[in-house]
Amino acid sequence: MPTYDEFYQAPPRPAQVITLPSHMAHHHHDYTQIVIGLSGRAEFDVEGEVNLIGPGQGCIVRASSEHRFGGIGSSDILVLNFLDTLNIDSQVAHLLEDLLSEEVYFQLDFEIQQLIQMLVREIKASPEDMLLCRACQDTIIALLHRHIKKFEMYKKGHRLNMDLLDRYILQHLSSKITVADLSACAFLGESQFHLLFKAQVGMTPHQYVLTKRIEESKRLIKEGQYSFGHIAEVVGFSAQSVFTHSFTRMVGMSPSQYRQDY
Repeated sequence: MPTYDEFYQAPPRPAQVITLPSHMAHHHHDYTQIVIGLSGRAEFDVEGEVNLIGPGQGCIVRASSEHRFGGIGSSDILVLNFLDTLNIDSQVAHLLEDLLSEEVYFQLDFEIQQLIQMLVREIKASPEDMLLCRACQDTIIALLHRHIKKFEMYKKGHRLNMDLLDRYILQHLSSKITVADLSACAFLGESQFHLLFKAQVGMTPHQYVLTKRIEESKRLIKEGQYSFGHIAEVVGFSAQSVFTHSFTRMVGMSPSQYRQDY
């Protein structure tokens, strides 16, 4: 993934993933950009309006606007560069014009964040593929107006939406669930999310997800129609032995003992 310096030494592409510098940089250019946070947090000053951008948040940098930016620690962003607005598709031009009438800063719902993560993986794998970059730009701009929300700044005393997090966890219980996945749901950086989660819930995100896996496994055991191997797979354990060890440690009895009792 290119750094900021490498990014601006090469001609910009329609869609690029870059790592921001840890210092504040500033410039302007004669084309419009849409910036979307992917990981970490970054400070942006666009047209005199300053905000911190985290995963799933972003800003619109209008052509020739002076702007300053820098990562707070490690910070990756997706940049959409609209280099030739005179020759882009008329529908895309119309959607871009509508977006430019919105606020500078915005927030995205979880559905489009998932799509963007998939597109970013493709861009990282083939960063020089211009057809792919243009297709990613067109796809995001076509959907952005349907999934954009009012920018929410992090405030002291902010509480996590646990119902939303629980829904995500249950929907992805059979898969690996990372802090990055959960922090994206909350529009927070990973470190900030981890601290806030532990303060609010009293355990780490990892411990909480593990608790949810065990809770669901208890429900499935009570139903009595699934093998322990199947249950282990459904609730996201890599092997039945790992499931048995975790279940016994957390419940105080083995899965087979639990089935006998219930």
